[in-house]
Amino acid sequence: MPNESANSSTILDQLGRTGRWGIGIVLCLLASTAILFVDETEFVLVERFGRIVAVYDRPEQRGLQFKWPWPVETVRRFDRRLQLLSPPGREAFTHDRKNVTVEAYVLWKVSDGESQELAAHPVVRFFRSLGTIEIAEARLSSRLQSILTEQIGRSELSELLGAADSEAAPTDSTGPLEKVSAEIRRELMQRTDEKDSLRDRQGIEIVDVRIRRLNLPAGNTRAVFERMRSERQKIAERYRSAGLAENRMIRSQADRQAGELLAKANAEAERIRGDGDADAIRILNEAHARDPEFAATVQTLEAYKQILNERTTLILSASNSLLKLLVDGIPPTASKAVVPESKGGESKVIEPRPDSQPSALEPANEPRKPAGDAP
Repeated sequence: MPNESANSSTILDQLGRTGRWGIGIVLCLLASTAILFVDETEFVLVERFGRIVAVYDRPEQRGLQFKWPWPVETVRRFDRRLQLLSPPGREAFTHDRKNVTVEAYVLWKVSDGESQELAAHPVVRFFRSLGTIEIAEARLSSRLQSILTEQIGRSELSELLGAADSEAAPTDSTGPLEKVSAEIRRELMQRTDEKDSLRDRQGIEIVDVRIRRLNLPAGNTRAVFERMRSERQKIAERYRSAGLAENRMIRSQADRQAGELLAKANAEAERIRGDGDADAIRILNEAHARDPEFAATVQTLEAYKQILNERTTLILSASNSLLKLLVDGIPPTASKAVVPESKGGESKVIEPRPDSQPSALEPANEPRKPAGDAP
């Protein structure tokens, strides 16, 4: 019996020490939950049995804070940094009924502000109306898509894509997409039919809204490209036809001018040729008038030069002038060549030399026969 009592007391002592250790650990854990560290990137709400009793949203409240241990008071943390919301693009119709795909993004954050009442803090309104960042982004995405569809439907596609000069550098002037983005931001903050802004109702501040991409739907891209190609081909054909017409006009003008120049040149050539022929005939007539017999003899000799060669056979009558010159020889009066007047106005008569060679038509070794001995 004494041994059994000793064993039971030992067990009770061990259980007591274990319990004390366990209670100490639990107390340490509970004491650690009473320490609160507020980061500079967070808003912190402290709830006591479901009721908000403290809000840490000011810069001077960052750092170490204290509260009642859990489960008496609990902590909720919200990111105070900028949030980027980029929902997927959706199709919308422009004012001229053109189907486009629009993608936009929103920069937003939980609004910060000071107030004497806990319920008036923006982070408190955000927590009570939305609860979490995920729910807030879902609500903003739905609101953005509806407003974006309305704003795109108020503008024509040419206005959204219009540019004064595609090669010009960026300017400070507001473009069409910037105007649409500004209108979307204003509508996103507070619509015309809403009494309070999004900040006053849900504690959300919209920092910026931008249209990221504006494209044609994938199903319409090929049709649009074909239509653009056909329009460009029409423009090219118009330019090509205008160029061909200009080419024909220039060629016709050049041909007309060339014809006029050739006609003038031919007329001038004919005039010069006529003047030369007239001068030649005049000189020839003057020469014939000075000595007709000599001129006739020269013409006969020219005729011999044209018709006689080594194989020529002539059959002439006795009264033919060509035969007369061959038989009788050169007349005495024609043996003197008359040279036309020189610059001094005098004519010269050239008589043949006594030792001149006999005619090529007469034999060199035979004396010339008299005219009456002709065969």
